[in-house]
Amino acid sequence: MPIYHAPTKDMQFIMHDVLKASEQDIPGYDELDRDFTAAVLEESGKLATEVLTPLNTVGDTEGCKLENGVVRTPTGFKEAFDQMRDGGWTALDCDPDYGGQGLPYLMHTAAQEPFVSANMAFNMYQGLTHGAYTAIHIHGSEQQKKTYLPKMTTCEWTGTMNLTEPHCGTDLGLMRTKAVPQDDGTYKVTGQKIFISAGDHDLAENIIHLVLAKIPGGPDGIKGVSLFIVPKFLVNEDGSLGERNGVSVGKIEEKMGIHGNSTCVMNYDDATGYLVGEAHKGMRAMFTMMNEARLGVGLQGYAQAEAAYQNAVAYANDRLQGRDVTGVKAPEKSADPIIVHPDIRRNLMDQKSFVEGARAFTYWGAYLIDRAHKNDDAAAEGLISLMTPVIKGFLTDKGFEMAVNAQQVYGGHGYIEEWGMSQFARDARIAMIYEGANGIQALDLVGRKLAQEGGKHVMAYFDMIKTFIKDNAGQDEAFDKEFLEPLKAASKDLQAAGMYFMQNGMKNPHNALSGSYDFMHMFGHVCLGYMWARMGVAARDALANGASDTQFYETKLATGRYYMTRQLPATSMHLARIQTGADTVMALDAANF
Repeated sequence: MPIYHAPTKDMQFIMHDVLKASEQDIPGYDELDRDFTAAVLEESGKLATEVLTPLNTVGDTEGCKLENGVVRTPTGFKEAFDQMRDGGWTALDCDPDYGGQGLPYLMHTAAQEPFVSANMAFNMYQGLTHGAYTAIHIHGSEQQKKTYLPKMTTCEWTGTMNLTEPHCGTDLGLMRTKAVPQDDGTYKVTGQKIFISAGDHDLAENIIHLVLAKIPGGPDGIKGVSLFIVPKFLVNEDGSLGERNGVSVGKIEEKMGIHGNSTCVMNYDDATGYLVGEAHKGMRAMFTMMNEARLGVGLQGYAQAEAAYQNAVAYANDRLQGRDVTGVKAPEKSADPIIVHPDIRRNLMDQKSFVEGARAFTYWGAYLIDRAHKNDDAAAEGLISLMTPVIKGFLTDKGFEMAVNAQQVYGGHGYIEEWGMSQFARDARIAMIYEGANGIQALDLVGRKLAQEGGKHVMAYFDMIKTFIKDNAGQDEAFDKEFLEPLKAASKDLQAAGMYFMQNGMKNPHNALSGSYDFMHMFGHVCLGYMWARMGVAARDALANGASDTQFYETKLATGRYYMTRQLPATSMHLARIQTGADTVMALDAANF
């Protein structure tokens, strides 16, 4: 069975050495001292290792079953969910007015990571609930918040998001689900939604579905979409559960991975729904949920890579094959462990440098969300809006790639199910698709986010990189060469790509959109390069100040050097592709494919 142990030391390093969480002026951050966060993360990691990791294979092999209209989750899931709920893990950053603990989103993000690495399918039940909670908390009426949020905070009731229909995914303006207004102010919701994660299950008393639908007579297309609360069981005025709503499960989807999560076809037949926010403004509320979910999905990308990496390292140290070309390393054994071989080292270093950089990037994103929401910081809001498609798209693309790399370390055993590496790759693959397929993330980045407010936010990003380099240069010549100069070069590549879009995209939009995927990956590399430079500064300073654990900080610097020399130069390749324009991409007629 695969292993997993939460990398709490690295998590603490990012929160305190890099982000300096407890020193920030964000409300609630003063509580995030090292002792407190260490205690939370140690307990989170313990639950992940001891309870959730053993259930990961169980969930994969058993899957979910639809019996008499009710979905049954895999063996042990209900007991584990009760344990997570009783431990307060679902309520860390929720509003204390509704039973939450009121901690920053950064703390929620860090505490969630071990759960995702240990059992991604299981954690989706509470993860989706958190997104639904946020949408209602921000856009719901006071009565809706009072009715639903206390039970969603504790996950006594869970939540879902219902967007996709059989004939429309990204283009939600084509949806057919309708919501007919009633005299009592409710709506009758009718239609079918597909790919609904955690659509039904036996882990909670009630399921609160957030459903996009069109009110007849409203505007055409996406402007006519509204958002509704459609509970599985109606809720009485005293908060008790009433009769079953007109919501049913058509089937459970047979999927490539995340078998432990019930991905359902949901049928709504004159189900009672309650409008959230204004009519025809449903996408505004749903994007609140989706943007949070996209950071969570980016976390899924690297969290699966982390779990796969840990197992690959263990296997590489144990598996004996061949001898080191420079001389025998284990003369007492029949062969050397494969970790002595340069290609295995390259593979593992690709994984390690990505995962650690991605963790820092995601935690920084969570920090920006806290600053935007708690400090009403427009600059932070603009920056995280720009970063969201990069976090989701780049981290899930590379997370899947790294899970496959970890599988490769095992050779033939990686292809055999009993070793567990296949599951990491299969589970990671979905993260590239849901919450907006990664091609859509790239189009969003280039087509919308770059030009937001006249390019204000991307220019602020470049200024931030420039200022960071200036502030940290000249103290250590080797550090400048190894970290700051590569970051500067990569940033210039990114600026050159943006300039190409400005000069050529207006003449022919295909010139910009055909390069959007490369731009998203280029941006991702620059972001991880920036994170590695920040981690390099933190590690360098810790060593200069006499840190006791010199091995940890020296390892951090060595891993950062690897990323800066072996991964960050990919920006020049992406730039070259972008600058070829759209001609070769669009050359063929559709009939010639």
